[in-house]
Amino acid sequence: MSRPSRLQRQVLSLYRELLRAGRGKPGAEARVRAEFRQHASLPRTDVLRIEYLYRRGRRQLQLLRSGHATAMGTFVRPRGPPEGPGDTAARDAPLDGGDAPRRPRESPEVPESLPDGR
Repeated sequence: MSRPSRLQRQVLSLYRELLRAGRGKPGAEARVRAEFRQHASLPRTDVLRIEYLYRRGRRQLQLLRSGHATAMGTFVRPRGPPEGPGDTAARDAPLDGGDAPRRPRESPEVPESLPDGR
């Protein structure tokens, strides 16, 4: 087996640091493991995506170490059935995990100037 690349070593180091920083914080270790497992199947050639996830992980590590974090949660809706019987908005909303770049949504006509003429 070949030696791990520099990026692979950095990712493994980040994983260990996140686990250490998350000790004693409810949900942190499980969330870290789940995130890394979710992205473990990324092809080694997808360097841009790996670097993006690495930077995102570094920011999360800084937040965990800052002392302000008491737990680690998720803002992404679980991929289960909708909560209520008439909850069609949750069912129709995209569930991409929240880490893909987003395009701005098309908005209704916006006036070119403010009402006061500026």
